Amino acid sequence: MDRRPHLTRIDRYIFGQLLIALVLVTVGLVALIWLTQSLRFIQIIVNHGLSPVVFIKLTSLLVPSFVATILPITCFIVVLFIYTRLNSDREITAMRASGLSDLALARPALALALAATLAGYALTLVLVPASLGSFRSYQYEIRNQIAAFLLEPGVFTPVADHITVYVQSRGANDSLGGILIEDGRDPAAPATILATSGQLLLSPQGPVVVLENGSREQIDSKTGRLDVLTFQRNVLSLAQPAKAAMPDMVDSAEAGLAALMHPPASLSPGEQGKWLVEAQRRLTAPLSTLSFTLIGLLAVLRGVFRRNGGLLRPVGAVVAVTLLVALSLGVGNLAARNTVLLPLIWAMVLVPGLAAGAMLFVRRAPQ
Repeated sequence: MDRRPHLTRIDRYIFGQLLIALVLVTVGLVALIWLTQSLRFIQIIVNHGLSPVVFIKLTSLLVPSFVATILPITCFIVVLFIYTRLNSDREITAMRASGLSDLALARPALALALAATLAGYALTLVLVPASLGSFRSYQYEIRNQIAAFLLEPGVFTPVADHITVYVQSRGANDSLGGILIEDGRDPAAPATILATSGQLLLSPQGPVVVLENGSREQIDSKTGRLDVLTFQRNVLSLAQPAKAAMPDMVDSAEAGLAALMHPPASLSPGEQGKWLVEAQRRLTAPLSTLSFTLIGLLAVLRGVFRRNGGLLRPVGAVVAVTLLVALSLGVGNLAARNTVLLPLIWAMVLVPGLAAGAMLFVRRAPQ
């Protein structure tokens, strides 16, 4: 009579451990990846006064892509670890003695994997493309604001397309001394600007430099003569033109699924193949969570528990999943070159999981 409530408590017990471990491992790995990817921005904050709010907003837009990438792996790791611990503590043995089948024991892990798969689809189909698009837009938005403030004395610094700035010295409040600017934004009339001093300012249209006591040297395209214009004060914008600030072509990582399935005709065949592969990857990547989970369950639930040999199957599962991840990358590269191989992307995700599930849940004859 009490079997049904007992099973429900066991489900909650295992699922609770799995869920807590999945959240902790995923958050920890995402934080580690976020930290390593964000190190290049720390120097900008310390040395050039970039607002921490801007830094956090910019780097946080990459977090959904991190989660989508590692979620299948973390789910596999958590299932393998929790069930191995339960096996080592003989809890799995006790549960089997109470009449639970492998399917009943695997049910909490499968429920967690299904929830992670649904979350993966929400990430890959909606959140990741939107966040990467916002990341690129925000990156170009602040590019004009911070690029000019990265000027280092004695270094030729490209601050925008076709604009290179050299400063001999840089003082407090962004005052500059010994300024040389190569302005090639107009290909027909490139100019060299020299100034003894200047001030770097931030305007709503982007960074500008106020030049004092200088000259503008330019070759007349008609006569070939050097024209020199001296000035006491001149204001030069260092911002990129609006058309150059944002590329017109959308990257495949930012495109929607419908656009990926029908790549623009202007793309080369190789690029169109990459778009098609990206579409299949978004559809199959979340399913790898179920496949990896089934492989982990097969490693810990199949066979008899051995005190001195319990790590062999989990290590084999780790090797198998590592090989699958590597092979998936290789198959994706091949499919981008030859779209006939696109079904292999699905096979790499579905076949291992189906095989592991059949081996785990097929009824074995008593020995």
